[in-house]
Amino acid sequence: MRRISGIVLAVLLIGGVVAAVVAGRDNGDQGTATKTVRGVVGSEKAEFFADPQVVDALAAKGYTVQAEPSGSWAMEELDLQGYDFAFPSSQAPADALAAKYKAQQPLPRPFYSPLVVVAHRGAAEVLRAGGLATLDEPHRGTLKMSAYLDAARDDRTWQQLKGASKYGELSGTLYIASTDPVTSNSGALYLAAASYVDNDGKVVASDADVVRTAPLLRKLVSVQGAQQSSSDGAFRDFISGAGNPLVLVYESQVASLLAEGQGVDDLTVLYPDTTATSDHTVVPLNDEGRELGQLLSTDPALRKLAARHGFRPQGATAAEFTAATADHTDHLMPKLNVRQVPVPTSEVLHEMARRARG
Repeated sequence: MRRISGIVLAVLLIGGVVAAVVAGRDNGDQGTATKTVRGVVGSEKAEFFADPQVVDALAAKGYTVQAEPSGSWAMEELDLQGYDFAFPSSQAPADALAAKYKAQQPLPRPFYSPLVVVAHRGAAEVLRAGGLATLDEPHRGTLKMSAYLDAARDDRTWQQLKGASKYGELSGTLYIASTDPVTSNSGALYLAAASYVDNDGKVVASDADVVRTAPLLRKLVSVQGAQQSSSDGAFRDFISGAGNPLVLVYESQVASLLAEGQGVDDLTVLYPDTTATSDHTVVPLNDEGRELGQLLSTDPALRKLAARHGFRPQGATAAEFTAATADHTDHLMPKLNVRQVPVPTSEVLHEMARRARG
């Protein structure tokens, strides 16, 4: 299939420049020798690697990490010679990079984050009354993906839903605002989840599947008009009171915000009952990169810090996330009780995004 040219370096992040986030600092301790490893990481992890506590935890294990943020899909277009690792935000681009650089399998997957929809309480109540969502906590509920996609096919408007007239901001076509699937991982994963439901509970894997699901995916994207290239911008717009009533973001963004003591009084988090999970996957380009990936996966201090940044550490219990979010269960789902669907290959996702964008 044809590679989407829009992925190129447009996602090398805001301003079009890859800024180096050097996760090393002089703390006055000259007695600890560290091994410097250089990597390109999904932009949503830049704050994690820049966190002084993460820097210290890595240094305690003998590492200084130089992390350069990039869009996950843009990594395929970069020349990674001289780097020790790549760390995209989902498995599909990681698998493509692993094939390109002949990285040894299995690839370390230290943590993950599901996609969620943030809404104001009024919008969530209207969705509940319309049979599109359930609400089980003051600020948490479940989005019924099949019902929502039916509404999207029918071009349903907010005005057609009971109770919407009480809220002036709820007007026009009902849709979830997502990022550009050509340049953004979260936008592409949105298509992955929607296509799974539209494809009768099967992962889109063939040309026929792509053609069959394309009309709905095109509708989900075209109704939005211009899309942002980063979920961070869309989430900040929502928090500031601007933008669409429903916005697709990573759970980690909400968890991190709440951990910092911030938030919106009527913020409601809707977990799609069928969602795609963003598996943050390390692509080791040499032995040092693999050692770092394993360290991020197994070191208790680093797992705890990842959870504090809103990521769910991999593992059967993932107790770190439960502990880090114990005060926020009215917003967050400690045990992820939704269907997490497999994601199509990078090639298929690229083609789905191309067709969805028209």
